[in-house]
Amino acid sequence: MPDAERLQDDHFHEECGIFGVFHPGEDVANLTYFGLYSLQHRGQESAGIAVSDGTTIRVRKEMGLVSQVFDQESIESLTGHIAVGHTRYSTTGSARLHNAQPMRFSHPQVGDVMIAHNGNLVNAQQLHDELHRRGVVFETTSDTEVLGALLAATPGETLDTVLRDALPRAEGAYCLLFLTRDSLVAARDPLGIRPLCLGRFGDVNAPGGTGYVIASETCALDVIGATFICEIQPGEIVTVDRSGLRSTRIPHGAQRRAMCSFEFIYFARPDSVMMGKSLYEARRKMGQELAREAPSDADIVITLPDSATPAATGYAEESGIPFTEGMIKSRYITRTFIEPTQRLRESGIRLKFNPMRHVLEGRRVVLVDDSIVRGTTSRHIINELRRAGAAEVHMRIASPPIAWPCFMGIDIASRRELIAANHSQEEIGAMLGADSLRYLSIGGLRRAMDQPDGDGFCFACFTGEYPVTVPQHLEANKLALEVPLAAAAR
Repeated sequence: MPDAERLQDDHFHEECGIFGVFHPGEDVANLTYFGLYSLQHRGQESAGIAVSDGTTIRVRKEMGLVSQVFDQESIESLTGHIAVGHTRYSTTGSARLHNAQPMRFSHPQVGDVMIAHNGNLVNAQQLHDELHRRGVVFETTSDTEVLGALLAATPGETLDTVLRDALPRAEGAYCLLFLTRDSLVAARDPLGIRPLCLGRFGDVNAPGGTGYVIASETCALDVIGATFICEIQPGEIVTVDRSGLRSTRIPHGAQRRAMCSFEFIYFARPDSVMMGKSLYEARRKMGQELAREAPSDADIVITLPDSATPAATGYAEESGIPFTEGMIKSRYITRTFIEPTQRLRESGIRLKFNPMRHVLEGRRVVLVDDSIVRGTTSRHIINELRRAGAAEVHMRIASPPIAWPCFMGIDIASRRELIAANHSQEEIGAMLGADSLRYLSIGGLRRAMDQPDGDGFCFACFTGEYPVTVPQHLEANKLALEVPLAAAAR
């Protein structure tokens, strides 16, 4: 994402969506295409699919959206019965084709393996330097290649054996999918920071089975007609091949879960289910809790479409203030890459969100959003609402203030980028031009997620209490591996 667009974007960005299918006799490339399409919200920089027919592994990956990377001809060329797919937003390594996934590595005993990774390793630099000293030559600047190199250097007759021995050395967030010539393998980090679920085609209660699918979110199972079986558990390794499905564990794993709370707040689609909970209902409850904690004397409740709509609906239900559409979002806007002037950047905001004057004029408005990161978009939106005639704008945020960076797969690596890190709630409201600004409390968020004690979730971006030890150098930026790679090339 260009710097100008990145700085005006007021949301966190998650790293990737991953999708895998083992389904003999079916067109798995097509299934994977539709699965990735449903996970496009998790990453828009590059997309890739690898397919195996039991003998040959074929790969296609390019920069761009899923619909831009693949057409019917390219899908038809990916023949086989096993597939893994990936859609990427970079958090470690730059947005270039050499960092696109799935990535290939070769294991001396297992053979060629394709890897798709969602998450971020906090000790990638340490592993990179260690492997480089042992003679490994890196071609990319992604922690995924570091992970592949670690696996390639770990002995083992089967991939799940290799993973059991190697993954205890990987620290941070990872959901992994692997394609070998004859198997689909998945692994999830012991903290369960990122989501991963297992589905099946056909009758889930019938013996045997026609095929399995593994994906970041349940919405990807729905779109291809698969039945949800279960979440892949933190620290679990799942292997699917012609002999069926088997599971093993990563040894010496964490004793607690730390699912990223932002999966519930914003990242995942509202029609997905995680930890047995509807994300739409969880977000609606966040809005209800927010209305109890931060009431407002107003005429209408509106939202910045579409991510905060469930929270805005909940706020309206609890407050008794009618919910209405106050802004229309263009459904045909993708990321804009050419924004050379401030005027054109502001036009980009208006192109995406157009206020409806006949709804807003003379009204006191509650604007509900799910989060504020830098405050740039929020300031523009409030200005546009006032231009459209809103008498008052009271902003309500359905999550606590984001004051700490994330190092487990979210594209915020410095507190300098976070408006709540250095300003009070009142100061932020004044900076945005709102008549008032209130955030949901940590307690309210936990109640909405049906976890009053917060057990099972990571709230580090709100509290600064990380579930893993974070090396100091990660405060720099997501391109930390670019310099070591350049040095190694010399």
